[in-house]
Amino acid sequence: MGLLTALDGAYGDAADALVIDGHPLSREHLLGAAAAVADRVAGAPALAVLATPSAQTVVAVVGGLLAGVPVVPLPPDSGPKEREHILRDSGAALLAQAAGAAPVDGIEALPVDLTVRSAATYAEPPADRPAFVLYTSGTTGAPKGAVIPRSAVAAGLDALAEAWRWSAEDTLVHGLPLFHVHGLVLGVLGALRTGSRLVHTGRPAPQAYAAAGGSLYFGVPTVWSRVTADAPSARALAGARLLVSGSAPLPTPVFERLHALTGHAPIERYGMTESLITVSTRADGERRPGSVGLPLDGVRTRLVGEDGGPVEPDGESVGELQVAGPTLFTGYLNRPDADAEAWTADGWFRTGDVAVVEPDGFHRIVGRASVDLIKSGGYKIGAGEVEAALRDHPAVADAAVVGAPDPDLGQTVVAYVVADGSVTGDQLTAFVAQRLSVHKRPRRVVLVPDLPRNAMGKVLKKRLPELD
Repeated sequence: MGLLTALDGAYGDAADALVIDGHPLSREHLLGAAAAVADRVAGAPALAVLATPSAQTVVAVVGGLLAGVPVVPLPPDSGPKEREHILRDSGAALLAQAAGAAPVDGIEALPVDLTVRSAATYAEPPADRPAFVLYTSGTTGAPKGAVIPRSAVAAGLDALAEAWRWSAEDTLVHGLPLFHVHGLVLGVLGALRTGSRLVHTGRPAPQAYAAAGGSLYFGVPTVWSRVTADAPSARALAGARLLVSGSAPLPTPVFERLHALTGHAPIERYGMTESLITVSTRADGERRPGSVGLPLDGVRTRLVGEDGGPVEPDGESVGELQVAGPTLFTGYLNRPDADAEAWTADGWFRTGDVAVVEPDGFHRIVGRASVDLIKSGGYKIGAGEVEAALRDHPAVADAAVVGAPDPDLGQTVVAYVVADGSVTGDQLTAFVAQRLSVHKRPRRVVLVPDLPRNAMGKVLKKRLPELD
């Protein structure tokens, strides 16, 4: 069975099997246009794709996959330095982009014309061949290229199809960027493997989601927050089967408003560029606010303490989450030093995220070990837990928590909070102390008009001190 089974004709076809930012494509049209791209890139070391939310991006990605050439999605808003690093580091020989787009210095352009098609056929590449080189955000230096094999993509999508009951009967709707795992691997290749219809809205506007008439919707917390702020659009999703949130924790108030307006408690899931999706709540299972659920089929997880010993799944103890299974990347491109840091001696991937596991196996992600595990007065505090408590306050729209250096405590808990003006920092500190252990309360609260976020809705915590 090939990676993109829907292109084999197994699920039929329609003129609008895919609709990308208003542009309809049949699967036959997609396959012919992608084969024309494959004809031009076969044998290349890698294919960079300027990943705009367009039909040309989907055609170029599929063309690279047909030819067995690793695809390197390039964020369209990347700056010159980042773009130059990704193109040089990946070894991409060509940059696929819409016909007529401005050329990019240092690489040969491959114009993608949707009217050009090929009848050529391509044998399915080996399962261990790289499908993608996906570049991480590079918070600790230049972005690293995670090499994702075709087998990992297939295993991850099949596990999600089982967990979410995702099938050819679904219409998937989303408007997520096409240079991340969420929008591209799940949101495009998922439809091309399960056979579901795909509607990509271009931008994830609430009105566009409401008009799409989907059964399965993907969004990040920012998207769902905006949907719940537009009650008519939210109510229009009542006919859907499943709403999925990921890429950042979904605040409990947004979870609850979404449930109230649509009748659907959203699915939450967890993953990384390097691991794809590894943990999720199930379509037919319990959905707890703040929880990402259980490991997917074939995935194993464990919590490890700073001493390297196991952390008990008691619902309280915090540890680094490590994962193993078939969805993992094979390593960082040209970075044996990073590989050595990322893997344990017994073959587990160190996610760098800290988590709590309940006795029944449900996982809660409480943040990144580098910025979200706060060590204060001998206690280990997960920033995510404090953030969730702050968001429970009716005056709070958003919150981000970090640890600041403190000569007495080692670190002190500092909260940056977006609120409506009816509450003070002292009141929020007392509010958290009533809900969590007293040592977890913020020692300082900074009221701000907004929090800095990236394209996927994740708070840029290293920029928070600039708000003081």
